[in-house]
Amino acid sequence: MHQTIETIRKEFSDSLHKAGSAADLEELKVRFLGRKGPIQDLMKELRNVSSEERPLVGKEINILKDEITDQITKKQEDFVAAEEAMRLAAEDIDVTLPGRRNFIGRKHIMTQTLEEFINIFVEMGFTVQYGPFIETDWYNFGALNTPEHHPARSMQDTIYLDPEHLLRTHTSPIQARVMERHKPPIRIIAPGKAFRNEEITARSHVFFHQIEGLYIDKGVTFKDLLGTMNDFLKRLFGSDVKVRYRPSFFPFVEPGMEVDVHCIGCKGRGCNICKYTGWLEISGAGMVHPEVLRNGGIDPEEYSGYAWGMGVERLVMLRHDIPDIRMFVENDMRLLKQFSAV
Repeated sequence: MHQTIETIRKEFSDSLHKAGSAADLEELKVRFLGRKGPIQDLMKELRNVSSEERPLVGKEINILKDEITDQITKKQEDFVAAEEAMRLAAEDIDVTLPGRRNFIGRKHIMTQTLEEFINIFVEMGFTVQYGPFIETDWYNFGALNTPEHHPARSMQDTIYLDPEHLLRTHTSPIQARVMERHKPPIRIIAPGKAFRNEEITARSHVFFHQIEGLYIDKGVTFKDLLGTMNDFLKRLFGSDVKVRYRPSFFPFVEPGMEVDVHCIGCKGRGCNICKYTGWLEISGAGMVHPEVLRNGGIDPEEYSGYAWGMGVERLVMLRHDIPDIRMFVENDMRLLKQFSAV
């Protein structure tokens, strides 16, 4: 038995010396340590050894098994180190070169601007409300005192999904929903996307962003509306911003007005963005119509309020001298990288 052990040891040593790869080592491992290998045969032969010699022979067999296992493991480590050294030499890495920069995602300029607007209005005491993109005809038009014959209801302005459901044309439906759920005082803004069936041009698109505002309480006046508008626009454009208010009609306010800002792009000289007027309309606003208050379950004899709807894209175009509203959705990285705040 001792002679057999030595023969296996020598045979393994010779085979290990000839092994030239990790695959050869795996073959050796199976050959000598596998279920059909010589080590297992030795263990089976132990029953034929006398009881006096059996402990000593068993110990020698275990020593041989450990030697084979250790030598295979060490040889594997040598192969791994050699292969890694060859790979590193082949790659020829210059560790003095600067690392590759990982570019991370950044917020779109519209997202940045909406967050800025929200922060300003929250500081002024407004809370934020959101609503669904798909609205009913009632919330989008009826509750806001828009007559059945009003042109805004036609397919030329509104994207209908069926006779009763549509893609909201403004964020004003959120006002009606809030009035139904809450009693005055109500002081909210409603930011989000709106959709209209319009011709796509440099200053209009089929979808855009609005930020709606609503304030209802006892004794709210037109003066409060003007103060809110002036404060917001000064925070946005600076104290020297030029603002113009013009009387206008909207079904959901009375009296109503349009808010214009002096065109920053052309400095008032006239361009395609401002239609060569020197002014850019950014908002419709006014005192909430009594019928709208009634539709929301609020007594117009006791409460009054103001509301506005403001186009965000036009404000961004003004602030950053962007000539075409279509640039916001074209995913041109040359434009988007200019607004790199994360």
